[in-house]
Amino acid sequence: MTTRRRSRVSRGRRAEGACVSSARGCRGTMAAPRENVSLLFKLYCLAVMTLVAAAYTIALRYTRTSDRELYFSTTAVCVTEVIKLLLSVGILAKETGSPGRFKASLRENVLGSPKELMKLSVPSLVYAVQNNMAFLALSNLDAAVYQVTYQLKIPCTALCTVLMLNRTLSKLQWISVFMLCGGVILVQWEPAQATKVVVEQNPLLGFGAVAIAVLCSGFAGVYFEKVLKSSDTSLWVRNIQMYLSGIVVTLVGVYLSDGAEINEKGFFYGYTYYVWFVIFLASVGGLYTSVVVKYTDNIMKGFSAAAAIVLSTIASVMLFGLQIKTEKLKLVDTDCGAIQREAGHKLLLDGQS
Repeated sequence: MTTRRRSRVSRGRRAEGACVSSARGCRGTMAAPRENVSLLFKLYCLAVMTLVAAAYTIALRYTRTSDRELYFSTTAVCVTEVIKLLLSVGILAKETGSPGRFKASLRENVLGSPKELMKLSVPSLVYAVQNNMAFLALSNLDAAVYQVTYQLKIPCTALCTVLMLNRTLSKLQWISVFMLCGGVILVQWEPAQATKVVVEQNPLLGFGAVAIAVLCSGFAGVYFEKVLKSSDTSLWVRNIQMYLSGIVVTLVGVYLSDGAEINEKGFFYGYTYYVWFVIFLASVGGLYTSVVVKYTDNIMKGFSAAAAIVLSTIASVMLFGLQIKTEKLKLVDTDCGAIQREAGHKLLLDGQS
């Protein structure tokens, strides 16, 4: 009897060891499990992100085409990074619950993790380039044309998702992507006659800036998603790590691009209440984007951006006199509807899982 008991205990320990070993192996090769959040929370985040994105595009377009002294877009991007960092620090302090745990978290994950800071400097650099390209594009394109053209980031993001995360996309997702591309090609016709705002524009430069922003958006978004979901580190810790390096990157960009003029006119030259509003929208939108990527994925982020097209188009018609042909409007609406149906179906599946 004693021998049998020992044999059973031995087999149990071996089985337990195998399970632990297997679990460790799985953790080493698979992403960290996604936290369970309610469907209502996901819908809320997507709705806020959509509204902020639409408002940001219109407000930014207004500040870049008004008659007032033009501010330095590089400084606006830098200030946005600072505000996002401060907001993330505040949210992390609330999340940890006590000053002691807050300091320990910063000491362990930020000050004591130079490797992680370097890892998050990659999307910071790419996002900085993307944001500056957005300013350049909106200075040379109409808001709705920019929004629709910028949706080329969806096929770029889909391709990066397949290549970097080893995922497969459904036929409906790919069909939606190519339908949107068809709409983008048609909307690009005659961009210079699309608005009654009198301002010197270079559409070729605008589309080139959009192309760079699209590539940056696809790569940085999927890279950040991979980092977020490959460990159980707090989202706000990851944001702090990324924004710290982002501030350094954007400060370098500020003085490389506009250093001489800033020294002459000042860092906040041309800033108005409208400019600060744009910065606020960019900051809030950045935080909500990270939440959406954390709890859903970059495809859902694309769904939100597609919905923002409709809102910004309506606002552009009322504010900037944008004229859209009925055929083009119907095609864009069809493209957005296809993406929204596919993404909405995916969101419901996520909520049920």
